[in-house]
Amino acid sequence: MQKVSRRRFTDDFRSQAVALSESIGRTAAARKLGISVKSLANWVATARQGKPMSSAKRRDVSEMESENSRLRAENAALKIEREILKKAAVFFAKESR
Repeated sequence: MQKVSRRRFTDDFRSQAVALSESIGRTAAARKLGISVKSLANWVATARQGKPMSSAKRRDVSEMESENSRLRAENAALKIEREILKKAAVFFAKESR
């Protein structure tokens, strides 16, 4: 089972999504952008309150952290592939007898 990572959107994307939702409607804008209506509703509420779109929790990641994260994901995928190949080898070994 793979871990689903959260999608991250830029502040510019969020503000443009809010503007689009005000012009064509929230549901239509969410479908067009491929995001959930609830996320868009949260962004619209944030914009109406006058709060900044950016999250205070976010921080810049260094190049090393980014590379480490990418390599961990690649390692996990390779482990899964290896397990599948092991099971396939056992299956075909039994079948050839």
